[in-house]
Amino acid sequence: GQAFLLSDELVETGTRRFDDQQIQAFEERSSAELARIAHILSDYLGDGASPASTQPFLRSMVADNDDLTGLAYVSAEGDSTGAGDVRDFPVDVGRATAPETVAHSIVLEQAVESGGRAAGMLYGQFSLENVEQATADFRDYLLSADADRRTESFGGILAVVGFGAVFCGVIIWAVVQSQTRRLAELKSQVEKLSQSDFGEPLDTRQQDEIGDLARAFDGMRETLQQTTVSRDLMDKILSGMSEAIFVTDENNCITRVNDAAMRMMQFEEDELLGRDINALLASSRHDKLQVHTQSSIPDEATLTGKHDEAIPVSYTGSEIEPGDGLPGVRIFAAQNITERQKAEKRIRYLARIDPLTKVPNRMQFQHLLQQAIARANRHGHCLSLMYVDIDHFKEINDTFGHMAGDTALETVANRLAEALPQDCVIGRLAGDEFAVIVDKLQRSPDTMSNLESLARRTLERLAEPLYVQGHEVFITASMGIACYPDDGTNVIDLIRNADAALYHSKKSGGNTFTHYNPHTVRSNVERLMTKSKLKRAFERDELLVRYQPRYEIETGRVVGAEALVRWQLPDQGLILPSNFIPLAEENDLIVQIGEWVLDRVCEDFRYWQRSIASPGRVSVNLSLRQLRHPNFINRIAGIMRSYEVSPTSLELEITETTLMENPVRTIRVLEQLYKQGLHLAIDDFGTGYSSLSALQQFPINTLKIDRSFVREVATNVDDATIVGTIIQMGRNLDMDVVAEGVESEQQLNFLQRLDCTYVQGLLFGVGRREERATHRLQGVGELG
Repeated sequence: GQAFLLSDELVETGTRRFDDQQIQAFEERSSAELARIAHILSDYLGDGASPASTQPFLRSMVADNDDLTGLAYVSAEGDSTGAGDVRDFPVDVGRATAPETVAHSIVLEQAVESGGRAAGMLYGQFSLENVEQATADFRDYLLSADADRRTESFGGILAVVGFGAVFCGVIIWAVVQSQTRRLAELKSQVEKLSQSDFGEPLDTRQQDEIGDLARAFDGMRETLQQTTVSRDLMDKILSGMSEAIFVTDENNCITRVNDAAMRMMQFEEDELLGRDINALLASSRHDKLQVHTQSSIPDEATLTGKHDEAIPVSYTGSEIEPGDGLPGVRIFAAQNITERQKAEKRIRYLARIDPLTKVPNRMQFQHLLQQAIARANRHGHCLSLMYVDIDHFKEINDTFGHMAGDTALETVANRLAEALPQDCVIGRLAGDEFAVIVDKLQRSPDTMSNLESLARRTLERLAEPLYVQGHEVFITASMGIACYPDDGTNVIDLIRNADAALYHSKKSGGNTFTHYNPHTVRSNVERLMTKSKLKRAFERDELLVRYQPRYEIETGRVVGAEALVRWQLPDQGLILPSNFIPLAEENDLIVQIGEWVLDRVCEDFRYWQRSIASPGRVSVNLSLRQLRHPNFINRIAGIMRSYEVSPTSLELEITETTLMENPVRTIRVLEQLYKQGLHLAIDDFGTGYSSLSALQQFPINTLKIDRSFVREVATNVDDATIVGTIIQMGRNLDMDVVAEGVESEQQLNFLQRLDCTYVQGLLFGVGRREERATHRLQGVGELG
């Protein structure tokens, strides 16, 4: 409304202002036009025209100007003339001094000069119709513009009002929709919660009633979720347990079970719920399940499954007392022990029976032997223990594999059962060792002969051909026999004595039986004790190395020595190699001894190199086991390298038997040793079975004649012939020949006549490693 009032005022003011400007401009144009006409009139009067004659001129001026409606000229003398509508002038012509406005006209005056003097006054009346029309048009324009603007304003107002209404409507709709959506989400979450679905957290950022409701709902849901998670976790724990869980009420009615319980019993859940748990027990064994409040030791019971199968279980029972509105419950945790019982039965079986041969094992056999001894003692009869071992059983394993070996063991057990009386007890004591109890033997002269006949038939049955992988294999067995009570009164003595008799059978070549002999046992015991002490000889530093010098007969000069190992036992004194080396060769102990000797020799030789100008060459004996060792060459090289001893300073002695054990591999190994610079010698030459053709293949530098030929070389023609032949052969093969075991001057002189080059023996002594002596005594050097 204010804008409309201002608009009206602006139209009026603008119209007046426009009209004033138009009139002012019109007046200025009209004055200029009147001045022009006055100027023309002045020129016209200057040409001598009279004022009365100016009327045509004035008419022409009025006719030429549309706005000019009348002209009047008043001369100085008072004469006047006019043209147009001069009668409408508002003042008398000649007395008007200023322009005046009449209806729709304006009157102006202009002085006229002629010849430099005032000639008169010129009056002009100009029409204001065009100005008024322009003002009216302008007013109409303003009114029209104002009307248009008012129309636009009304449209804008209506648009703004409409937009505002629409905007407010949208805001209201959005608010309503937002609240509706929040309420819908809240409703949806409530419905999900009623279905145990906790859904997602609500938007609680808005501080209004719905926001308060959402926050309260989220708090309630979190509390329920924690409770439900704990319950679900417990359900999952119960379902995932391998133990069967039964939950009962105070009356032992089942109220809950887990998956393991349903699987074990083969019942569905609804078939178990509501049943008395004691009704599941096998009535023949149990009355009801026990609840333990203190002891955690499980009980055992037998349940009856859906299909009436017996299910042995190990179970524990606990009770939760009622309180805080909660009923009392009992919880039974049961575990199916069917497989455990089978395993225990299997373990008991395996603890007594050998799984391969299905006969009693060592522990069970000893137990049965103890029972047999007790019966024999109670009834006054005797019994016999046969200890059986398969001859060369290792060859079957190495040739055909362990499967064939297992087949052979099974066959031996079956043949023993077939060859022996039914009341005999057969047991497997170790790998290929079996034992037999022949019980209820009467004390009579025929007992031993009958026992020998049984042993002979048994060995013959075992010696029958065995077919392994399509091959016919012959196996034999050795047997040792000990009798109760003559050869032992307890299990340990009987087995030990039978084993001693078995060892004697093995030494006799196998495929035979031997009765226990006390003398044999004593020698075996001594042998075992010696072997046991030998294993500790390294720890106790009881082994010694002595050197037997090697002499060159022609010059009497010491040219080297042979390293000899000795065993110094505190309670037995010095033990010679012949008494302990065979024991060491039965296992890898000989390899340790050989490396230990080589290590000591290299250590001593390093000392001699610094003390003696020319220490010569030292010989070290090699065993067959050392030569078989896969890393033998590298170990020798490592020892020599660690002491900075040249390979040319050492000589390795190998027996003929060792050389011919595996000639192809032995040649390969010896050639590698020879290429390193080591000298090689054949020890105890003449006692083996090497041929000359085979001898030529080995890279041998030295032949050592065995002491058995040297011992009677001066008195026995055959020995002298053999020694002479070996010496001559060695010379022909360009080898050094050393005679061992020289103990007398007679032997030395005879060997000198046979042109033997080198000798060694007790005649020249043995150097002690501990003395560290480097002197020479009467031409006999003692290295060490």
